[in-house]
Amino acid sequence: MADIQDINIKDFTYELPENRIAFYPLQKRDDSKLLIYNNELKQDTFSNINNYLPDNHLIVFNNTKVIQARILFHKESGAVIEIFCLEPYLPSDYNLAFQQKQNSQWKCIVGNSKKWKQGKIFSKFKIGQEEFELLAERIEKTEKENIIAFSWKSNHTFGQILESIGKTPIPPYIKREAEEIDKTRYQTIYSKHKGSVAAPTAGLHFTDDILKKLKAQNIEIDEVTLHVGAGTFQPVKSATIGNHEMHTEHFSIHFSTIENLIAYENRIISVGTTTVRTLESIYWLGVKILNGSINHLPLIQQWEPYETSNDISLKDSLNAIKNYMNKNEMETMEALTQIIIVPGYKYKITNHLNEFPSTAKYFAFIGRCSYWR
Repeated sequence: MADIQDINIKDFTYELPENRIAFYPLQKRDDSKLLIYNNELKQDTFSNINNYLPDNHLIVFNNTKVIQARILFHKESGAVIEIFCLEPYLPSDYNLAFQQKQNSQWKCIVGNSKKWKQGKIFSKFKIGQEEFELLAERIEKTEKENIIAFSWKSNHTFGQILESIGKTPIPPYIKREAEEIDKTRYQTIYSKHKGSVAAPTAGLHFTDDILKKLKAQNIEIDEVTLHVGAGTFQPVKSATIGNHEMHTEHFSIHFSTIENLIAYENRIISVGTTTVRTLESIYWLGVKILNGSINHLPLIQQWEPYETSNDISLKDSLNAIKNYMNKNEMETMEALTQIIIVPGYKYKITNHLNEFPSTAKYFAFIGRCSYWR
């Protein structure tokens, strides 16, 4: 454990020239290049990814949906304040938060915060032919975030307002303003559940044609949901990994997905690191249940997998979740994860990883997990 926490961040630091960053997507999603690693490196086109995936496996996607999370507000003085919605606070349930009418409270990051000491700020929005006003008031401030109370006098939901007034939170290394194209191309084709402030980028290249090819070669498709938080944009500032505090993210899983994970043990392909984070957290969620340390909204803590000594099999862990969900009549189970996966971690569920580094120009890659048990 001590050796892992002593890992030097400099050993993983590299230069990324700006001309190697894709500032706009290709016209066709699956025209991107594909980098394949299987003891040697070679290139192809992403539309051919099915040729490199083994038959009779389970491929798992993260079906989270990016919200239009950035809103520009104005003070009476004319100063512009940007509010970046991170996650719902009251109510804390994502679905309920988006359905709220007339008021909603969110955890947010505030840009140009020094010019907003107190009082309410406003932003005009238009739905149909009618124009409305969204008000924001800061009711609490911490080092990491602000609690912002939004209010509006209309019957529209907060989800509708975000779609109307918000901007896509494209990554800060893409040095341009968000544009209309980002509302669709910064979403995966299978995105369903609103809540992310960044796309699970590994899935951006998948198309309906590719999914059909996968099904034709007996590759089962399943989904989990992990809402990507703003922590994904934050650089590691500590010298060693042990001093870095990992961000917490909300995830949910269906009962049928647990059954699929049991059926396809040792044959599981993860699309992207957010899916890996979810899948590995699922195993530790089962361990929590078996150890009797479960609560209403369980949290997998950052170093928990490295500090927990256990010989619990994957099947026992997943069956524990199944039994827990059956006992509590749950179709879906929700939890939080702060898990950090660094060299030395032993994968429990994930066998293969398909990843697209969003900073790289046109590339995706696929390979077997490096630290597979």
